[in-house]
Amino acid sequence: MDPSTLIAWTGDQAVLPWFDVAILGPVLFAILAGVVLLLSLVRRERYRVVGVFGDADREAVRTALVEAEKRTVAEILPVVVERSDPHPAARWLAGVLTAVVFSMCFAAWLPWEWPAVVFAGQFLAGAAGYLLAGTLPYFQRLFIGEKRATAVVEEQAFQEFYRNGLHRTEAATGVLLFISLLERRVVVFADEGIDSVVDDTFWRDVDDKVLEGIRAGSIRDGLIGGIQRVAELVEQPFPWKPGDRNEVPDRVIIRSE
Repeated sequence: MDPSTLIAWTGDQAVLPWFDVAILGPVLFAILAGVVLLLSLVRRERYRVVGVFGDADREAVRTALVEAEKRTVAEILPVVVERSDPHPAARWLAGVLTAVVFSMCFAAWLPWEWPAVVFAGQFLAGAAGYLLAGTLPYFQRLFIGEKRATAVVEEQAFQEFYRNGLHRTEAATGVLLFISLLERRVVVFADEGIDSVVDDTFWRDVDDKVLEGIRAGSIRDGLIGGIQRVAELVEQPFPWKPGDRNEVPDRVIIRSE
């Protein structure tokens, strides 16, 4: 065999430098971090109530409530919160996974013969992931499971229903329209008076109306659509009557936490 044919398989020529893991790892880490940070910053306003729901939106929803309750004795309350839970486990998971990805991408650069230095680098990477998950909702949302999101939102909606006295209406006709931005969940909660006369299509119809507006980029339109749909569905079994008093103030509750 001609020795010249072995040149491509010996020495530094055996590896193309652009595909060297020592170079590729940090590049991939930088690209991944850059994309996640960019998306987190661009989409940050979507998770802030003040960024997506202003005074004009609040007044439009209040007007829709007044009009709806001219048709029915139902008491409707919309509540919009930024998050239903602080999700500490998601922050810890973000920190641990950030440290793991850092270690994998920088494996060729880390001084493994000095464990203390390696641990310090991993700790700093993990701390960065933990802090970013606490300040950038989109980043934190990546580490929240769907079952967990549903559970905490339903629990928060239950608390809001009772906290705001929707369980104390005379005809048991309280209705809560609850939106949690971080978990991207909508919950429709009605008292037993309404629940006893409606079927499953009630919940789906109202939920779909709220989601329709949100998907179009407007929480205001979603709430107005949901309010109008509630009025349409309960107007016949619970029509407005002369002398009906407003048991729950016509307002929309907005909370940043």
